[in-house]
Amino acid sequence: MGVAQHAVNAEQQAQQAAQAAAGKRDQQRAALAQIPLPTKSLYVDVHEPGAWLNPFLSVDTDYLTLRVTMADANPSSVGQGNMLRPDAARRQEVQLRPGDVADALIALPAGAWRYGRVIAVSESPLASKKDRPKVRRNVEAAIQQLGDLGVVVEEWPSR
Repeated sequence: MGVAQHAVNAEQQAQQAAQAAAGKRDQQRAALAQIPLPTKSLYVDVHEPGAWLNPFLSVDTDYLTLRVTMADANPSSVGQGNMLRPDAARRQEVQLRPGDVADALIALPAGAWRYGRVIAVSESPLASKKDRPKVRRNVEAAIQQLGDLGVVVEEWPSR
């Protein structure tokens, strides 16, 4: 009887954990749904990673690098992009564990999503050839996770 009761308790705990995970995923999905759907005409002609203005995810063997270009706080077009207001000064990178991607995207301000709810994903150019299969699996896992969250993925070729 003790073993059977222990098995029932373990099954109930597993169900509760699954329900909690599903609830958290629904909350994350709802938070990201506040960002408008992507407008492909805004980014269809962007072919260089440095020109991409939305979040950009570079996937490596053990971590992901999220690059974000924040919106310019100055609404004036005077001096925009020159030495006084360089675009690179608003660019930030952070390394994440694969499980932290959703929380990181939710924390981004709306100005970081200029094209709408779309993110570029690429294999890290720094990964060695022998690590490519693992990196590819991590890319596919990241794309799956982003898709589950309702984020459109624009996969970029590795360089």
